[in-house]
Amino acid sequence: MACDDEAETVQCGSVYTSLCYGYADVEQLGRSGWTLLHAITANYPERPSPTHQTETKQFISLFGKLYPCWVCADDFKAWMKDGNEPRVSNREEFGRWACEAHNAVNVKLGKESFDCNKWQERWRTGWKDGSCDG
Repeated sequence: MACDDEAETVQCGSVYTSLCYGYADVEQLGRSGWTLLHAITANYPERPSPTHQTETKQFISLFGKLYPCWVCADDFKAWMKDGNEPRVSNREEFGRWACEAHNAVNVKLGKESFDCNKWQERWRTGWKDGSCDG
């Protein structure tokens, strides 16, 4: 089967996905994508240069265009166009933006929202209660 706009699709959860990915596990793809985005925000500079901010916005835009689940990508791009452009002036702002984006998807999928006040504990510094300490 050739991969094109007419490619066969299958339902995985509540999302339809093309068989052209080589697998149809949209949930695994989603978890990996969110892990990447949250890791980027956790390592983002506290005071990024104007160039770094521009490049980050370009990356997020390209991520939305190249993401291999077209339904997910379309939803992400639509969310950004609906007044949710990436906020990249500092680490805190970018991390909260990514958390809000993730929560928008969680709500759509009927999952619990994450407390965005705790994004740094989850993705950067570790839980204050030490629950992740070895």
